[in-house]
Amino acid sequence: MSSEIAGSTEIMTVERLDDELQPKAQELAQSIDLTDSQLVVQYGVGAQSEISKFADTILTEVRNKDSGYVGDVLTGLIGTIKEVDADGLSSEPGAIGKLFGGLKRRIQKFMARYETLATQIDAIIQKLEDARMQLLKDVALMDKLYDKNVQYLGELDVHIAAGKLSLDRFRATVLPQMQAKVEASNDAAAAQRLQDLHQLANRFEKKLHDMQLSRMIAIQTGPQIRLIQNNSQTLVEKIQSSVLTTIPLWKNQIVIAISLFRQKSALEIQRRVSDTTNELLQKNSAMLKQVSGGVARESERGIVEIETLRKVNADLIGTIEETLSIQSEGRRTRAEAERELAKMEDELKERLKTIGTPEA
Repeated sequence: MSSEIAGSTEIMTVERLDDELQPKAQELAQSIDLTDSQLVVQYGVGAQSEISKFADTILTEVRNKDSGYVGDVLTGLIGTIKEVDADGLSSEPGAIGKLFGGLKRRIQKFMARYETLATQIDAIIQKLEDARMQLLKDVALMDKLYDKNVQYLGELDVHIAAGKLSLDRFRATVLPQMQAKVEASNDAAAAQRLQDLHQLANRFEKKLHDMQLSRMIAIQTGPQIRLIQNNSQTLVEKIQSSVLTTIPLWKNQIVIAISLFRQKSALEIQRRVSDTTNELLQKNSAMLKQVSGGVARESERGIVEIETLRKVNADLIGTIEETLSIQSEGRRTRAEAERELAKMEDELKERLKTIGTPEA
């Protein structure tokens, strides 16, 4: 791929190509015959078609990328974790006589609830793992798509550079030779042939301009691919953080909560039941609030800032609108040029008619 691709508005030339692509462009230029109207029409169609198909492929990937699914699963994970509330361990037993039996029942009830939710969390983790594996495949796919986009862009650059080289040679040699022939022979058919060659050259130049627009599409596709890939990589990191950090931390906190409760319950034998129960409630509540708050805040962090996406989207829209405006201006300019050429052609015809007419 040419090293000068980023935002370039100048038409690609052989000199701007990478060294390994220049011989290919030179060879292609030798095969271009601008006197062949069919070649002018079909030139570069294959390369442009590949760029168009590739852009559709990327668009499909964007539409099918349901990153919200991972977010929903992560949200469900946090909601399930919150359902295990250690406050249930610290419910007021009512009297010292109920302390020992109540302690055992509360722990058994809590553990039963914990085991039920742990099973649900294991199922959620499996979904996250499946999503992580798919996202890793998507990351690898995006690398292949990026390389293919680079390949298509290189092929398009070769076609544009070869076409520009051939067009410059045509205008520097063939057209002047034909012009001289017309001026020397005063042949109307030759004059028409010269006009036809000018039209072919103009159409070929327009073809190169269209290919340059396709090249810009390919240039814009590269950052789009990397953006999609970065989103997938960020989701993979979020999933790994949940599975490797959040879940073990949650399980540890459950064990700590149970252990703390048993320790505090032992102290209730020596202290007043009401004071000890209130103290346990406050400490466990504060601990769970801290852990749950940290987990919730980490889960709610955005993957990509919405303003970034808006900026990228606005830039792309602006580029498209600017391209459309340039195309409109190009059509107007070409229309004026066609009128001027027609006028010149009429003048030429009138002049040809007077050539050779005996003066009165």
